[in-house]
Amino acid sequence: MPATTEAQEIAERSARIMLGGDLASAALGMRLEHVAPGRAIVSMPVRADMTNGFQLCHGGLVAAVADTAFAVACNSYGEVTVAAGFDITLLESARLGDRLAAHAEERARRGRSGLYDVSVVRESDQAVIAEFRGRSRSLGRPIG
Repeated sequence: MPATTEAQEIAERSARIMLGGDLASAALGMRLEHVAPGRAIVSMPVRADMTNGFQLCHGGLVAAVADTAFAVACNSYGEVTVAAGFDITLLESARLGDRLAAHAEERARRGRSGLYDVSVVRESDQAVIAEFRGRSRSLGRPIG
């Protein structure tokens, strides 16, 4: 179901404010591709300085792009929301030159708690390389 204009504006404003101060995601070359209430897509290129001793993308950086997409999605309602925890399953390796896209989607939101799933895909072949499940907690105060 499409978001109302007001809900979409809140999601976009929240993402702009949050990512505007997110130096870690910026340093990793992450880019917001899409945001809507409870949803986000964030992409990240795999650079040479992101690879491990086997010349594969460091798993922690795969988690980082998933975590950023999760953060954008769970903050899309205009309320400061933080991670209460997450789990990630790495299914395939990413390599130098790959571009990853993390697709976050809200599964449940009750009171101050939320549950979000994020699929990280390699854009060149759409292979799912990781599945991430994040648990969020709203702090009850507005963003900005």
